[in-house]
Amino acid sequence: MKLIKFAGNPILSPNPDSSWESLVVCNPAAWYENGKFYLLYRAAGNDEEHFIHIGLAVSDDGYHFKRVQEKPVLSPTIDSFDGGSVEDPRVVKFGDEYYMTYAFRPYPPGQYWKYEYDGVLAPKHNKFTPKCLSENIGNTALAVSKDLINFIKIGRLTEPSLDDRDVILFPEKINNKFYMLHRPKNYVGENYGTNQPAIWIKSSDDLMSWNVPSKLLLKGEQWWEVKVGGNTPPIRTEDGWLMLYHGVDEKHTYRIGACLLDLDDPTKILYRTKDFIMEPETEFEKNGLYKWGVVFPTGNVLVNDTLYVYYGASDQWCCVATADINELVAFIKENTAVETQKNVFKKREMVKI
Repeated sequence: MKLIKFAGNPILSPNPDSSWESLVVCNPAAWYENGKFYLLYRAAGNDEEHFIHIGLAVSDDGYHFKRVQEKPVLSPTIDSFDGGSVEDPRVVKFGDEYYMTYAFRPYPPGQYWKYEYDGVLAPKHNKFTPKCLSENIGNTALAVSKDLINFIKIGRLTEPSLDDRDVILFPEKINNKFYMLHRPKNYVGENYGTNQPAIWIKSSDDLMSWNVPSKLLLKGEQWWEVKVGGNTPPIRTEDGWLMLYHGVDEKHTYRIGACLLDLDDPTKILYRTKDFIMEPETEFEKNGLYKWGVVFPTGNVLVNDTLYVYYGASDQWCCVATADINELVAFIKENTAVETQKNVFKKREMVKI
């Protein structure tokens, strides 16, 4: 089974008349409420520094979006922890407030697609400078809003010394605890139980203090997922928390897999697809800023039985694909990597961060 891509993709393209989104609009968080679809999308202009912002667009049908305003809803705060970029948002809602995790860097990364894979610019510092500054490390913070337009930045969620992105909150408390998925890039090696960056999970009592041990949840097992990371906020189904994740192969191609986590204990994987459910195929997905092919979901919403998956194509456009939620859940269960599942449970390392 593969997600069905909208024939009219991309649904949002760079705006040549805007200085802050003339080159990039991609990797959107998504929300659906009162008949409206909302996209909080990553955006950047063609400046050499490559400052990255977050904009907002809305739709009545989930396919045709209009920008809400001419300025971003979130931008880097110069000379602060996120002075270079705010990007790759994911959003959930608790009570009447929206909670958005977003990746950030202290300095703008430069036009990174022109460098070696996974490389960014970093200013020179002395040997005593913290690693997060000297290496311009990507990290994750939290912002809160009541209207998806006006945000208050709460601050950093993850350890400053870690390159820790793909941070996703579960949309509700489980056994009176908040849960977070994250991808600490440094957690690699024998002590961590994985040779490549993987998806980890941890809990918190208050959304800000995440100082309990983190647990290895899911690592790459198939040929298309040498390294993995989380993508979309989990969605509750009768069969478990549905979560989409990405796998990156040896040629840096990004594909999408899916799994079901236990409803009462999300540190347990119940089912996990052997085969990917989406891959780069179109011109937009294979020939944007990244030439090797990227599909990267950061938002999904469920309307009746239709799952809308919003994704970035090659770090330059916003696209959408859909699936019947019942068919997708059935496929995950039928296509599950049973042996992989057993191996994941055999050894789970816990690490204090």
